[in-house]
Amino acid sequence: MIFVGDDWAEDHHDIHVMDADGARLASRRLPEGLAGISGFHELVAAHAEEPSEVVVGIETDRGLWVQALSAAGYQVYAVNPLAVARYRDRHQVSGAKSDAGDAKLLADLVRTDRHNHRPLSGDSAQAEAIKVLARGHQNLIWARIRHTNALRSALREYYPAALQAFDNLADRDALAVLGRAPSPDEAARLSLAKVRSALKHAGRQRNIDARAQEIVAALRTEQLTAPAPITAAFAATTRAAVGIIGELNHQIADLEAELATHFETHPDADIYLSLPGLGVILGARVLGEFGDDPNRYTTAKSRKNYAGTSPLTVASGKKRAVLARHVRNRRLYDAIDHWALCSLTNSPGARAFYDQHRAAGDLHHQALRALGNRLVGILHGCLRHHAAYSETSAWAHRQIAEAA
Repeated sequence: MIFVGDDWAEDHHDIHVMDADGARLASRRLPEGLAGISGFHELVAAHAEEPSEVVVGIETDRGLWVQALSAAGYQVYAVNPLAVARYRDRHQVSGAKSDAGDAKLLADLVRTDRHNHRPLSGDSAQAEAIKVLARGHQNLIWARIRHTNALRSALREYYPAALQAFDNLADRDALAVLGRAPSPDEAARLSLAKVRSALKHAGRQRNIDARAQEIVAALRTEQLTAPAPITAAFAATTRAAVGIIGELNHQIADLEAELATHFETHPDADIYLSLPGLGVILGARVLGEFGDDPNRYTTAKSRKNYAGTSPLTVASGKKRAVLARHVRNRRLYDAIDHWALCSLTNSPGARAFYDQHRAAGDLHHQALRALGNRLVGILHGCLRHHAAYSETSAWAHRQIAEAA
């Protein structure tokens, strides 16, 4: 066996190769891309007869380079950068750091401690595609929230009547009207017929007249005004923000349709959709972040730990504390939090579980975290047995325990 540390950068990789005793066999800086991966193969081929004899440590689990390493048959360990930093402190306390030194560190780590880390998951290309689409979809939603918050802040500075007219600034009604009247003066000249036309053009089909009257009345209420030059400047930025948010709405809808198409054709989609509170988009996020490698999570506990929903016990001497995990997959945890909230109205068992935790003194988010942890365990059982969710099977044992 040989052990390889790969410290990657945007345009190069520092490689360190050592044997089972920790002796250096080779070290080299390779360029990114096809030439670099060819050089990597040549470097390790001089010291190993089979790809399975090569163990690689690298601080990322994605990218073309990592895919090439995995496809070649090497044992690849994607090590969390935080773990690498802690491992560096184990060897030295001076704080010295270099790319070549980190490559050696990674090689040493997979040589001695790889049993404490997970090898690269064997997710299918379909699951990886769902993950890419789900993350892209969520990124666009986060971008829309940022632009909407910026627009709200700007309107508060010069156009407060618009905030009275529209609760949701990303809504089609708000974008349609603010696009035509981005300033108070233009709103004052906006007739009822023009507002009605704008709403209809934006796609509204019901209650057009009533909604148009509400908007006109709100926009024409008396308000404090800013100087004309400042108002004109803000109006220009509002017009630009409306255009950006409108385009984000279109792209989010398109990506959502693409995500739904990919998710619904996945073999595990029916299992995910059978669980209470999981729809197509939320189910796709959970599947994409967990992946579909059947051997990645050996137990429900390991899946819960990865999700960040299981409690973390810190014990030393007479002190003992049970805390929430803060080092976690943020996207997955966010999806599970939404899943737990949605399940409250779809599952009597989930509702009873949440209510029990609230009655025991847990805050809302603590109870949701506990429910999410339970739902992840149920999901693990469904996937392991290739069975759809059953309300009775999922919660009957708790009802029996309560009755006893």
